[in-house]
This record gives sequence, structure tokens and C-alpha cells, in this order.
Amino acid sequence: MEIGKVIQSKFRNSKHKAVVNLRYTSNYLGNIQNNYMAKFDLSMPQFNILRILRGANNTISVNSVKDRMVEKSPNTTRLMDKLIDKGLMERVRCESDRRVVYVSITEAGLKILKQIDDDQQSDLDFTGNLTEEEAEVLSNLLDKLRG
Repeated sequence: MEIGKVIQSKFRNSKHKAVVNLRYTSNYLGNIQNNYMAKFDLSMPQFNILRILRGANNTISVNSVKDRMVEKSPNTTRLMDKLIDKGLMERVRCESDRRVVYVSITEAGLKILKQIDDDQQSDLDFTGNLTEEEAEVLSNLLDKLRG
């Protein structure tokens, strides 16, 4: 449904409409993702951390994880603490510099990501209404928007 009808609003121009539509759609998708991740007792930022760790294939510094996050968060350390408490990741102090902390994913973390990967096709496929070409155009426009 057209964004103006959904939120019952008029816009100053097409650029204003696009920004409101982008924010609305981002929140819409975020709510769906959060509800889905709740089945695994994870938040989206926690899921993002686990994916970063899996992709690193080894230990990685906490600062590197923060740099790679989709949603930058001031409480990344707290999010990691919760993942450690759940046994999904572990923390390792650097022997040569105690200020540097490394993290890695555990087998349990890999297992939960595998469950999500196997199940995700049905619950989180937001792009069903888009062709591959439309998805590419959308992605390029979003890249352009960020400059």
C-alpha cells in the first residue's frame, strides 16, 4: 500500500516522501526481524554480532566487531556479555596488551546460526515482491542515498 495512505499523510515533495517511506519500511522490517529472532532468544544486534564472528573464521577484536556492525550500538559490550552468558561466544584477553579483547563464536553459536540460516527462507524473505533486477536497483539507490 502507498505510504501516504498507510500513515495518512501528505508530503512536501517526492524526496520527503522517500525519506519517510524509508524510515517506515526500516521500522516495519525491523519489527518482523525482531519478532523472528525472539524465537531464538536473540536481538537483531546480537544476531549481527554472531554473523560477524562466524565470518571472521577466527578470533577478532571487539573493536573490529563494532566497526562491522550494521546497527552501531553504544552497548555492544553488554550485547556481547549476554551472548557469552548464553554460551554463544567467548572472550579472550590479548596476552601482550591487556586492553585488547578478542572474541570468537562457540559451537553453540554456530549451531544457532545454522538453525536460523535453515529456517530463514520462509520467515524473513522480504524481497518476494521484488525481482532480482529491482532488488539490485533498490540496493544501488540506498548506496547512493548514503553518498
